[in-house]
Amino acid sequence: MAAKETPVCDFGAKASDFSLPDTGGKIWTLQDCRGENGTLIMFICNHCPYVKAVIDRIVRDTRELLGLGVRSAAIMSNDPAQYPEDAPEQMARIAQQHDFPFPYLIDATQEVARAYGAICTPDFFGYNADLDLQYRGRLDASRVEPAPQDARRDLFEAMSAIAKTGNGPAEQIPSIGCSIKWR
Repeated sequence: MAAKETPVCDFGAKASDFSLPDTGGKIWTLQDCRGENGTLIMFICNHCPYVKAVIDRIVRDTRELLGLGVRSAAIMSNDPAQYPEDAPEQMARIAQQHDFPFPYLIDATQEVARAYGAICTPDFFGYNADLDLQYRGRLDASRVEPAPQDARRDLFEAMSAIAKTGNGPAEQIPSIGCSIKWR
């Protein structure tokens, strides 16, 4: 497991469009995933211990963000030939097990991960209503073990502010996780 840290937020960068299937074969575009007050694009996978440590918190936060007009999508860009736990049927199982309130999309060509500049799982891209990047930070202080229950909810607070003001926090702590498994 090669741990990577996300770069500093490139404020104002536009979200890249995509057309990706979910685990049931339905095609989703950026417009399908767009929220009225913001959009969260997450790069996650099943096998990464950093994602496993926070998946319940991701579900909690994305569910709460729906009430603020922020919609989310998760994209899996790893090569499942190298990591069978990231195969589509396993993605479907994880999405159902955790009752994802967002589509879990398959980036088989890895072109979407490259377009976004994703480097690790989890990697969070928080956009305002105009699809301008406002957040590229961590979920919370969790690493391969969940942070304490009372830990600051960095991602949730940032996306809440974006939903209300259109702007993300000036200071952001990078996310850390497993590297994307490139072909």
